[in-house]
Amino acid sequence: MTQIVLASTSPYRRELLEKLAIPFICAAPQVDETPIADEDPRHLVTRLAQAKAQALSKEYPNHLIIGSDQVCVLEGKIVGKPHTEEKAVEQLLIARNSIVTFYTGLALYNSASSNLQVLCEPFDVHFRRLSEQEIRNYVHKEQPLQCAGSFKSEGLGITLFERLSGKDPNTLVGLPLISLCQMLGNEGVNPLLA
Repeated sequence: MTQIVLASTSPYRRELLEKLAIPFICAAPQVDETPIADEDPRHLVTRLAQAKAQALSKEYPNHLIIGSDQVCVLEGKIVGKPHTEEKAVEQLLIARNSIVTFYTGLALYNSASSNLQVLCEPFDVHFRRLSEQEIRNYVHKEQPLQCAGSFKSEGLGITLFERLSGKDPNTLVGLPLISLCQMLGNEGVNPLLA
């Protein structure tokens, strides 16, 4: 089986890929993630996912390299990681009782054949009506300061939602595994037969 490289240092993406029970290694791609002026979120995440996957092709010339990137869009604007409790509270106050969309770019690059597969997968988070105190308590308890959108859906963040809608719940955490399995299948890799 062709060796697989996850072009990421994210512990969340690593944990998600481990679900497929296939051997892989992680490597940090050196990619400038600065958005281009007025860049559409879908274009941004697919461009960066592709750049991350292809950035490692010289180091890994006979590999399947997975690149991924994600943005959170709230009221038409890309929202980053809050880094502080106050900023997290601010973000969640805006998000309450509305829909936040996550766009996740996914790329699979075969560095031996130069075959590239890229897609953007959206995922909607419908927030319930929340009081400011509920939001402050959530932020204090979970400390989602390194998470775009200021929540961890795999933790206490699930209490903030009315519902979730999308193809794959793994997309929300940062790696659409259903689509990745389809891409790997196109390259002759089936986790069930590995």
